[in-house]
Amino acid sequence: MTASLPLREMQRHLARRRPAMVRLLRALVELESPTTEPPAVARLARFLAGEWRRRGARVRLLPQAKHGPILRAELSLGRGRSQDQLLVLGHLDTVYPLGWLRRAPFRLRAGRAYGPGTVDMKSGLVQALFAVDALRELNQAPAKKLVFLFTSDEETGSVAGRPLLEREARRSDAVLVLEPSSGIQGALKTARKGVGSFELIVHGRAAHSGIEPEKGVNAIAELAEQLVRIRRLARPRQGLTINANVVEGGTRSNVIADWARAQIDVRVPRQRDARRIERQMRALRPVDRRARLEIRGEVDRPPLERTAQVARLFRQAQRLAKELGFRLEESSTGGGSDGNFTAALGIPTLDGLGGVGGGAHTPGEFVVVRRLPERAALLAALLLTL
Repeated sequence: MTASLPLREMQRHLARRRPAMVRLLRALVELESPTTEPPAVARLARFLAGEWRRRGARVRLLPQAKHGPILRAELSLGRGRSQDQLLVLGHLDTVYPLGWLRRAPFRLRAGRAYGPGTVDMKSGLVQALFAVDALRELNQAPAKKLVFLFTSDEETGSVAGRPLLEREARRSDAVLVLEPSSGIQGALKTARKGVGSFELIVHGRAAHSGIEPEKGVNAIAELAEQLVRIRRLARPRQGLTINANVVEGGTRSNVIADWARAQIDVRVPRQRDARRIERQMRALRPVDRRARLEIRGEVDRPPLERTAQVARLFRQAQRLAKELGFRLEESSTGGGSDGNFTAALGIPTLDGLGGVGGGAHTPGEFVVVRRLPERAALLAALLLTL
């Protein structure tokens, strides 16, 4: 590749396009797109569909029953029509409610672009479009078909998006994920923990807590005992964490609580940890035999494990980054993404190729503007060489 096109030339080309990248980023940020507002997500999807069509892509907007549409854009930049494909994953939805833009408007300050969704992950969506522009304008043709798939419910677990992204992944030689990088250094993500959500409901028996407490079965007391047991299942040194983050129960202070519940977050570094935790959660038994336990949930987002395939994919990205003139590191994270699903299928998956910034999901979310062309160039180089 570099004999016909030095990578530095690609980066210089994209650096000249940086003002256009910022203008498009602003347009995307100002199209607010909370997961919970399908019409808003649909507006963003239609806007992006137009951008992809202008680039010659075959675009489909795939309606979802409870969410905004999923956007699929397909491009074949080469002369042939290869059946091999690369999959680039992103998402349209954000965590911010409608109107958040008034509280945290798009703004430029000290080399950073601030606003809801700037780094997670509208900068990644911009970089994908400009990576394709660079390939086309510099007359570089990837050998494989390119499929860009942007889901609409990633921030709430990709219940709707998962079947489609897994189907596309099975057709693909590799998956590149436009989630933000790790930290301001811009590290890629070669491992992500799996995510589980469990609900433990305790059924007890109500009684007057002053007159005949012995007739009651205190569901809150039972829940407390169970949470101590559950906490012992964690292996924090191995990266397996368990946290009860929502607890409620009872009705009045003078009534023995006849019910209580806890929502429990589980993070697992390996799939075998997921299987073990699911078995152990379902094996819980009441301390007070008069109580009854109801256990729901599972590890529904598998871990992205750093396999030999993932490591090879990262090393290729690292070599390309060196030619582009910057250092690239790898990292692991406790958060999940759609890349978890594709990696669990055994498809080589490289995550964290989106914007470089910080403050995701907060009023101070930002992306570093000067890194936008650099990341677009890296994505273009991967699409060209994989």
